[in-house]
Order: sequence, then C-alpha cells, then structure tokens
Amino acid sequence: MSQLPPRLDLVSPLPPVRSGIADYSLDLLPHLAALTDVRLIRLPGQPVAPEITAAWPIADSGDLSPARLPLYQMGNNRHHEGVQDLAMRHPGVLTLHDVVLHHLLLDVTLGRGDFHGYRERLRRDHGWMGDAVAVAKRWGAYGTAPIFALPAHRTLLRRQCGVLVHSEWAAAVVREDEPELRVRAVPMGVPLPPAASREAGLAMRRRFGLPEDAPVLGSFGFQTPIKRTVLAVRALAAPGLERAHLLAVGEEAPATGLLEAAHRAGVAARVHVTGYLPFADFAGAIAAADLCLNLRYPTAGETSASLLRVMAAGRAAVVSDYAQFAELPAAIALKVPLAPPGEGEEREVAELAARLASLLAEPERLRAMGEAAREHVRRHHDPRRAAAAVADACAAWAAAPPPEASSAGVDAGGAATASSSGLSSSLPSSLPTGLPTAPPSSLPTSLPTSLTWGRLVGELEVRGAEPPWPEGERRRLEVVLRNQGFARWLAGERGPGGIAVVVKLIAEGRDLFAGRPWLPLPRDLAPGEEARFTVEVRRPPGPPAPPWPPGVTRLPLAPDRIRLWIEPHLFGGLGLSQLGGPRWERDI
Repeated sequence: MSQLPPRLDLVSPLPPVRSGIADYSLDLLPHLAALTDVRLIRLPGQPVAPEITAAWPIADSGDLSPARLPLYQMGNNRHHEGVQDLAMRHPGVLTLHDVVLHHLLLDVTLGRGDFHGYRERLRRDHGWMGDAVAVAKRWGAYGTAPIFALPAHRTLLRRQCGVLVHSEWAAAVVREDEPELRVRAVPMGVPLPPAASREAGLAMRRRFGLPEDAPVLGSFGFQTPIKRTVLAVRALAAPGLERAHLLAVGEEAPATGLLEAAHRAGVAARVHVTGYLPFADFAGAIAAADLCLNLRYPTAGETSASLLRVMAAGRAAVVSDYAQFAELPAAIALKVPLAPPGEGEEREVAELAARLASLLAEPERLRAMGEAAREHVRRHHDPRRAAAAVADACAAWAAAPPPEASSAGVDAGGAATASSSGLSSSLPSSLPTGLPTAPPSSLPTSLPTSLTWGRLVGELEVRGAEPPWPEGERRRLEVVLRNQGFARWLAGERGPGGIAVVVKLIAEGRDLFAGRPWLPLPRDLAPGEEARFTVEVRRPPGPPAPPWPPGVTRLPLAPDRIRLWIEPHLFGGLGLSQLGGPRWERDI
C-alpha cells in the first residue's frame, strides 16, 4: 500500500513582503504542491498578494491543526517573528535559512526596549554566556562578535521534528551544537531564468553610465559591511584593474560607505551605486556585469539566493573562501582567502585584486566559468529536486517527536519563564560607574530607541552661517535637529544610546573647538520631533570660501580653507552619519 503524501502547512512570509525567503517560498510552492497536500498560512500582520490567495488554499495562523505538519521558513529578520512564535507552539519541520538568529532576537527585544526579554531568551539558549553578553549589550556594547558567536536558536530548534538547511556546512554547524536534532541539507530551489542578454546588459550600462567595453564587477542585494564590497572598491586602485568598474545594485546599509571608500581610493568615477532596484531590473543588472562579487565575513550561515540567481544567469562569482561558500566548485567560483588574524585587510585586498585582474585578463576562462555556473544551478538547484528533498524529509519526520517535546519553561509567545534557565534573573549588584542607573521601566518601550536601532534617519538645519562671513565676525548659530526615523532618540544624559551634537571648527588641519563640551540632546526625541541648540562661532582669519556647486553637499577640505562641521553623535563617539543620520559641513 502506497504511503499518502504529507499534508503540509507552509508557514512563511509571502509576496509582497520584501524578503528573499518570501520569493523562495513562492518559487518552491508549485513543485511542493505536486508532491504533497499543501496550504499556505497567513502570518499575523503580513499582507499576501491577491494573486497568491486566488491560486492557493490559505488559512490563518490560528487554524494550524495537528492533522497537518507545519513546514516553517525561518529567517533572521523581523518578517519571521510570526514564524518563530508559531514554531515554538506547534512543532514541525523548520527550514533554517540563517544559522544565526541573533539579529532577529535583538530586533524584537532590545529594538523595542525590552532588555529583560532579550536577557531571558539569550540566557535560555546560551546559559551564563548569554547572560553575560546580554548585560554587556544593555550597557552599550555595540560589537558584532557576540551576535555571530551566539546563534540564539537552540530552544527553537529543539522544539522541531526536524531541521532543514541549505548547505552541508550549515548542517555540520547545527549538528555540532545540537547532536540530538534531526538535520538534513537540501538544495535551495532556484528557477533557471533565460541566459544573460547582451542587449539588456548594454542598456543597463548606458543607464548607469558604464562604458560598453570595460570589465564590470557586479555586487547584488542589500549592501552591508559584512558583504565586504568595500574591499572590491579598494581593489580597483590596484595595477591591472585600471579599466574595471564596479556596479553595486541594492540598498546600502548605514556605515557601509561605498562611495566614501571610492573617493579615498581615487576610483570614484568607476564605482556606480544604484540603490534599490525593482526585481524586474535585476536581470539587466546581472547581464551588465562580467563577474559577480559575493564576499562575506562574518556569516550568519545563509545560502545566498542572490548568488544563485546570478550564477543561474550565467555569471561566475567571486566568494570568500570561508564557511558555506567554500563548498562551491572552483570551476564556477573564484575563492579569495580571508586575511589572517592580525594582518588587517590590506593583504585580503591585494589577494582579491590579483585574482580579479588575472581572471578578467582571460575572457575565455571567464566565459567558461559563467557557463559552468549556469549548469551547476540547473543540475543542483532545480526547484523540482529541492521540493522532492523537502517532501521526503517531511514524510520521514511527520510522526517524529521533537527532542524537547515538553513546553515546560516556554510561554505561548516563545519567551522563557524565569525558572527555565536555573540562573538568577536579577541585575548585577553593582553597575559600572558613569552609567545610568535608572530602572529599565523608565526607558521608553513603545518604540525602539537609539540604544539598539541601526538606522537613525534625521535632518540637521543650521541657521546663521550664510555667506559672506567676514574674518573675525562672531555669530550665534541656531542648530535644528529633527528625528525623521522610526526609533526614539535618547537624551544625552541617558549614557549608552544618548545623543549629543558635536561642533568642529577646522582650520589648518586642527579643530579649534577641540575640548569644548558637546551639546547633549536635552530630552528624548520621538519620531517627527525636533530639538534646537545655539552655538557661538567666531570666524578665524583666512580666505573667504567660494560658493559650493549646486546640489553638492560635501567637498574635500582645501588646506587654506576653514570648515564648520556639525554632526550628532551617539554616546561613545559613533557619528549618526554612519547610521543613516545627518551631518552638516561648509567651508566658511
């Protein structure tokens, strides 16, 4: 008697949610439906495109039933908060797209002012080490090392019947951490698009001002510091790459600094940053590139769908010789070793430049690598093959109990109770001197704050600095700071997360205002609110500044000019311009 196909509830963000996992789930759906009885689950608070609801059976999250096996698609951002909550209450098969889930944890706890929730959940997954990291984070530790070192997924995974990942490296990492888990590596399904079109590529080059005959490196997807595109920018200054251009396609995260790095390296004319592009433009952008970059360090363990789509279009890739990327065959990917500890990035930049120059000088080899990359995706990442592997795992695990079958110590929202860790939940008896001692309840909880939020968008207006400004004239300037972002900006007196305005007057390479007190934000600033400051500035001797060209907001400082520079800073010295915030500067 043949076995009945599994009855599955696919729990995932879905279009129009702007998520690669939403696109992946939609690509997989028809092939999974050919093998299983599958319906979609609508996540709370997330839209689903009408054409999807018209084509597929769909139910609300409250309709999950023991008669159907949940198939969760779990990622590392807020779009997956509902997935995590359901997976904690209803064990199923969980596809772990990112081995590290610490960024999601930060977003849904500290990002909402909930330190105690962050501490309890990190302690639940990582014991005393999680407790120590949480306390350090509460008092302003901004480093990323603990985020990647503590994946914050143990309780979630132990509640599942089985876990699917997309690389053998990720499977080995999960097994090493949790030997009792059922773990399988399955291919990530990527539909094979038409091969890159030369005509579409030339049209995209003309659109963004790239020469038709120059070698072009492409970097695709959300641009963050860990994608290391800045290293490729610096590599463009190396011998052998004088004609090469870089096309960076995707929104740029704060503090990435691609154009700033390009100006410092003297290659700004050959670096083209498009910002966010609609998915429909991606095929043309990929076709405009000869070779595509996908460097990464550190990694959250994800298999890059954008990388597979690039290779599916017939483009070879440049990757870091590290973690899951090391599994790619040399015939389709140029691997660049990470810099050894203590040697900085210069050696890595030199290695990258040398390998890029060598490959770009061999167009036939480059073409062959692109053809092999497309064939690799066709053979190993066919969505039908991926769906078959997923369906097989679901059939094998449908009746399997999770390693942590009991929900003791976990409430309905997935948070640990105070007794689940066996450790005291009290704060340290003494706190570092100079830090705020206000109880956590006094911190705003309705919005994320500048203590934890990674993008602090705002506007800075300076009144009274208009030219001409004669030598020796003293003026009282009014500085207006507006919060135009999502997070609440904390007052300067709060310590970590607090904001103050820094004013510099730079002449002959020196800051004449060095040592002056900063101007602390006098109160918390909610989104849409503004604060005003006054500052007295006397213009020192020097030649008058020429007018700035229209539309220019920043020019290099000439040695004989005088510049007034104003920027809000976080406690600890991080300028808000590195987090998407404002900065004002003018030669006077």
